[in-house]
Amino acid sequence: MREMTLNFFKNKNKKSIKDKWKEIQKETAKQPATQSQAKQKSEPIELVLTDNIQKIKELLGNSDDIITREIRIGKDGRIKACVVFTDGLVDSHAAQNFIMESLMIDLRMIDAETETFTGLNLLSYLKDMVLTVGDIQDLDDFTNLLDSLLSGKVILLFDGYSKGFTIDMKGWNQRSVEEPTTETTIRGPREGFTENIRVNTSLIRRKIKDHNLWIETRKIGKVSKTLVSIMYIKGIADDKIVEEVRKRLNRIKIDSILETGYIEELIQDGAWTPFPTMYHSERPDAIAADLFEGRVAILVDGTPFVMTVPIVFAQFLQSPEDYYNRADITTLLRFLRYVGFFIALLAPSLYIAITTFHQEMLPTQLLITLAAQREGVPFPAFIEALAMEVSFEILREAGLRMPKAIGQAVSIVGTLVIGTAAVEAGFVSAAMVIVVAITAIASFIVSNYELAIAIRMLRFPFMAIAASFGLFGIIVGLIAMVLHMCSLRSFGVPYMAPFGPFIKEDQKDAIFRFPRWAMSTRPRLFSQNNIVREDTPFPKSPQKE
Repeated sequence: MREMTLNFFKNKNKKSIKDKWKEIQKETAKQPATQSQAKQKSEPIELVLTDNIQKIKELLGNSDDIITREIRIGKDGRIKACVVFTDGLVDSHAAQNFIMESLMIDLRMIDAETETFTGLNLLSYLKDMVLTVGDIQDLDDFTNLLDSLLSGKVILLFDGYSKGFTIDMKGWNQRSVEEPTTETTIRGPREGFTENIRVNTSLIRRKIKDHNLWIETRKIGKVSKTLVSIMYIKGIADDKIVEEVRKRLNRIKIDSILETGYIEELIQDGAWTPFPTMYHSERPDAIAADLFEGRVAILVDGTPFVMTVPIVFAQFLQSPEDYYNRADITTLLRFLRYVGFFIALLAPSLYIAITTFHQEMLPTQLLITLAAQREGVPFPAFIEALAMEVSFEILREAGLRMPKAIGQAVSIVGTLVIGTAAVEAGFVSAAMVIVVAITAIASFIVSNYELAIAIRMLRFPFMAIAASFGLFGIIVGLIAMVLHMCSLRSFGVPYMAPFGPFIKEDQKDAIFRFPRWAMSTRPRLFSQNNIVREDTPFPKSPQKE
């Protein structure tokens, strides 16, 4: 009775704490993020120009990179104006040539006291007749003013007017279009995305010159206000998938977005899985190919990696170059990638299981050789493999983080020295060094970095169950892994399609790659609107005369 009473009060306290926490979250969500944001929402632009300039400086903490240039325009300089921009984000030469020069020279004959330009007529005249810029928008509140100012736009304010202009003259330094560093190209385009979202959208538009390529842009992040765009081909992409992408992006409430990884963790379907459920690429041709199949691309300003959804497992073992080579060559390369996937995943665990539990599977001569090598090794095969795998992972990460000039040299020399010294010292056998080396080489065949990390994570549990249960444990582990992969979804699409569920029409571009004239339809789970991709007939050999 006493235990029942204690459990009752414990559950009651837990429920009350949860209820209080929910109430705190609701109250916090209703409150503004900061006091400055609350002020910005309720403060329009003042009529007095000096008050506006002072308010801008106060809200931005008198930052040195905020340039305020007060000028006088019109006849006898009777009209006071101010040009405000962020140094480093704006093309200062263009601002001087197309804004200041136009205002100070072209308006020198205008008299502010005449009835010609009373009220808003002056602003309309400046916008339509004087300012020779493309993107110019009206401005009437401080929220829009500060957002535009910190986004690389020029702010133009006038004394006696509660309105102004925002003029787009972005001109910061940026990296030029270069060859992707994470995706090696042998055949195909050698241009890669940059950190500028507008450059990235233009690279895709160069490949898809169709009016149905739609782009929707929004700002995500209360503090960072990062531009995030979704791109899809209207009429090919499934409307339900596009709407689902919109809903998940609109649900994001976060302070900052600095890379696509921030968004991936917030909108992905399966949070507790080592396998990636979104595809990343630096190559515009890869993203354009995904858009043609009915997928949706997500671009984030400030990163050269673009995401596409939905995704299936088979795509991670494919490459954009598969479609630039002949079908027979591509099919062979895909077989090699699948073989490399299983070697990288299971080679150490198979060695542990066979040498520990199933020695009868080995030829007698090979068994005698392995036994002779392991004669002076003091550790079991599992500890031996675990030590070598951990050492190799440390060397690989060290090679990635070190400067490029010495990173590769250190990783190669370190691997050779440690492997040779470990064998000579008797800590590990030579066969184990060979197995770890083959595993490492096979892992590099998997070109996708996220899938390669998933293989590295799963390799250690397979080694553990192989040391405990032998081949039986490996088989059970493979069944559990496949069941887990079949349960995953990527924006509602089964992760293991077209294998599970089995779709006969989509097998032409899974493990095998059929000739292009045979791939006339798009994947059925991605595009329900426009299935037919091409209607090219079977190529016939020329008739002999």
